[in-house]
Amino acid sequence: MAKPTLSELVHPAHTAVVTSEVQNGVVGERSALPELAAAARPMIERLAVLCTAARAAGVPVIHATASRRADGAGSNTNARLFLALRKSPVSLLPGSAETDVVPELGPDPADLILNRLHGLNPMAGTDLDPVLRNLGVTTIVVTGVSVNIAITNLVMDAINHGYQVVLARDAVVGIPQEYADAVIDNTLALLATVATVEELAVAWRIASQEAPS
Repeated sequence: MAKPTLSELVHPAHTAVVTSEVQNGVVGERSALPELAAAARPMIERLAVLCTAARAAGVPVIHATASRRADGAGSNTNARLFLALRKSPVSLLPGSAETDVVPELGPDPADLILNRLHGLNPMAGTDLDPVLRNLGVTTIVVTGVSVNIAITNLVMDAINHGYQVVLARDAVVGIPQEYADAVIDNTLALLATVATVEELAVAWRIASQEAPS
């Protein structure tokens, strides 16, 4: 069986873009993780371009956000990262501005926003998998933060759930950058197709031109 082209792999009929934690309290001006937020600024610009191209081609955009109740009910406490976030002066309270998607991404009224209270990535034990299946999605374009934890977990979970995965290289970020590049090159590239925002935008333009009028 011939390897599908990128245009075939990310055809709008079966593809969705998933953004991971691209929200004000993670990568915005008031971030609980300021070092990550600083590194994410160029990524947000590229991701905005990707989301615009996806919407123009009819590709659903799903924003996966994270929050934590004031009492912590339902949220994890079993990792050092979770404990550090509990000590941060920035709260990710459900419904707060910190859980809103960053304004550079809109979000568009047609976008879906899925929030979670627990876990390390948007798929494990959340609504993401059934929502994608109800949309007829078989390919996920993974974007957002961070390659250190959530993005790597999301790629692996999506693969284990049977999805084709495309990693938008310039629409993800991790720290330090050298480490993120090494993870992409030596781990994620073995699991997902790695493409740039421009390559994905071109693939969707090709698909749109080939669609019957």
